Amino acid sequence: MKKVTGIGGIFFKCKDPKQMQEWYKTHLGLDTNDYGATFEWREAEDTSKEGATQWSPFSETTKYFEPSTKEFMINYRVADLEALVEELKKEGVTIVDEIATYDYGKFVHIMDVEGNKIELWEPK
Repeated sequence: MKKVTGIGGIFFKCKDPKQMQEWYKTHLGLDTNDYGATFEWREAEDTSKEGATQWSPFSETTKYFEPSTKEFMINYRVADLEALVEELKKEGVTIVDEIATYDYGKFVHIMDVEGNKIELWEPK
């Protein structure tokens, strides 16, 4: 079973997310918005399929990364999230929450062996 198909996003804590977005916009040319920046691309195997990777600075006080105490979180794109979660449960991986479904895909959070919270995303 294919698990991770790519990186869906890079999320990190900082003192001032708006200032961070402006710095990256000014000095590195990121096209930022309220959520950070979105990098759009096409799949190599089928160029008719589009994808995106999100870059997002979060406030250093965000609770979104909990229960992890780390300064970052990575979002991985996956295929068949429900089957993957069942497989991860059998392997003893900590599943933080239930699968949530939105108009842009399904999400769930897990913890790795060093306590990093990981976001798994099955795009629509």
